[in-house]
This record gives sequence, structure tokens and C-alpha cells, in this order.
Amino acid sequence: MPTMPAVDIVGNLTAVRKQITAAAEAAGRDPQTVRLVAVSKTVGPAAVRQAMAAGQRDFGENQVQELVRKAGALPPECTWHLIGHLQGNKVRPAVTAALCLHAVDSAELLQRIERIAAAEHRRPAVLLQINVSGEPTKSGASPADAAGLLRCALGCDHLSCRGLMTMAPFEASEAGLYQVFGGLRRLRDRLQDESGAALPELSMGMSGDFRIAIREGATLVRIGTAIFGPRA
Repeated sequence: MPTMPAVDIVGNLTAVRKQITAAAEAAGRDPQTVRLVAVSKTVGPAAVRQAMAAGQRDFGENQVQELVRKAGALPPECTWHLIGHLQGNKVRPAVTAALCLHAVDSAELLQRIERIAAAEHRRPAVLLQINVSGEPTKSGASPADAAGLLRCALGCDHLSCRGLMTMAPFEASEAGLYQVFGGLRRLRDRLQDESGAALPELSMGMSGDFRIAIREGATLVRIGTAIFGPRA
């Protein structure tokens, strides 16, 4: 079996940060308003340490078990984001290990997070996942259900609803990407106006589409392959 070539994690991080800066400046935004979440799924702690040595602190994982393992093996300076779908029976370890839960998509899940966060004396940040594209294979609440989901989140005392999250279809055209990411931003703006709640975070954009996401207002971009290389 051929071996995978060595990945220049530090060089890749430098390149991604330059692209983030360029995209933000092209949109008339301060690059400091865009936070890079390095998606470290399937790579080992040594790779995360390389990224940390280059100044990276925010890391994202899809699986709760992997997040818990890495959080226990790496320094506390790491900020962990759960970016994958959260099952109800995994809420407790997720709440204790992650600062931010990106893919909360139902009132039932919000209520479970609230109960467990209260018991664990935690107050995680949550982002409401919205399926803007309507793609049936994607998780997330529909835009029509977003206001009700937000009301539920705002009624919880032991979590902080910080904004919205979405994923674009894998093979979306450039026009389609603008429609999805712009749609999430417009929905966030409407929800803020209607609820009076501050929703500063928009988690959208991955390795192949983060530049367009930034132009449409992303504050958190979830980038893995462009930093850590292709996964097995």
C-alpha cells in the first residue's frame, strides 16, 4: 500500500490564513472577525500539536468520542468545537469536552443540553444548524422552523445561543454557494431583528468554499483538508 506524503501543516496553515485575510479584505471586512476552526478529525494529537505550535487554538471534531480523546490528550489551551451531528446519548461527554456545539438542530436536543449542562455546571455555546439548501442528506432544521428553535434556545439558562450554522451541498455551483451562505446570513439578520437577541456567529464554509462563505459573512470557517491533508 503506498504511503501518504508528509503534510506541511504549518505551511498549509499559513496559506489558509492568508486566503482568509484576502477573502475578508475583498469583502470589506476585518480579517480578525473570521475565526479558523481547524478540523482535526482522524488525525492524531501530534498533528494537532504541530498546528498549535503555529498558533492555532480552535479545533473541530465530528465525533464525540474522538473529541473527548483528543481533549484529554492535548493542552488545555485548545478550544474544542463539536461540528458534527450530536446524538442525544452523547450530550454529556460533548458538553464536558467542547466549548461550542455547532450542529444543534432540534428543541429536544436543546432541552437535553440544557438539563445536562445544568447538572455539569457548564454553559456551552451552541449554534443552530439550519438546512438552508433543503438537501435531504443534510441535517438541520428548516429555515421555516428556525424562529421556533431560537425561541427554545433563548429560553435555556445553561447554554448560550451564539448564532447559526449550515453546510452547502458538496457539488454546489458558485451561484449555489452564494445562495446558501447568503441565505443563512439573511435568516440570521431577520431572527435578530424579530427576537432582539444578538446572534454574532455564522459557522459556514469548509476547505472548498470558505472564501465565498467569508464574503457572505462567515465568522467561523471549518477547514480540515486544506490544513491536515486528505483523510484516509
